Amino acid sequence: MINDCTAIILAGGDSRRMGRDKAMLPFANQTLIQSVIETVQPLFSATMLSVRETRSEINLPQVCDTQDNGGPLVGLITALEKITTSWAFVVACDMPFVSPALVKQLAKIRAQQHAIVPVVHGQFQPLAAFYSTSGIPFMRASLSLGNKSLLGAIRNMQVSYIDEMEMLQADPQLLSFFDLDTPQDLLVAQGMR
Repeated sequence: MINDCTAIILAGGDSRRMGRDKAMLPFANQTLIQSVIETVQPLFSATMLSVRETRSEINLPQVCDTQDNGGPLVGLITALEKITTSWAFVVACDMPFVSPALVKQLAKIRAQQHAIVPVVHGQFQPLAAFYSTSGIPFMRASLSLGNKSLLGAIRNMQVSYIDEMEMLQADPQLLSFFDLDTPQDLLVAQGMR
């Protein structure tokens, strides 16, 4: 168990491309969000949902966004300000294949930086990443400048970027970063389960 860290599951998005609430989609005899919860909850001393509105069907501590339409950055800031640990592992509710082995590997890399962010096929993966509460001022500064992008915020932080080659042993297919944005993505994911 990673005791100095809280798992934060972001579940406050609009699900526009999916056309319905992604978190509650059926997936492997449960809901998509329940699948993510069951994967990360055993790894951490605490688990929290970051939501736009309270989800009464989920029995976990929840924190509601402090700003409308702020996206993942607002959800992350709001949750980081509420946790009692110094670090958080952040994952979206539509990422059902997060590898516990990969999470443990990334957890070991944490030191004095503000974040540990994987890079897959040249793309930053700001979800399925670790964030320190010491990065909150940098995130808030980015938001105060009108930048709602999580990627934009981390550019001003001390970040360790982890190359995909370093992650292949823990997650050979890098499925941890497969997210479900569209009905087609859901069909593909169900076929992989």
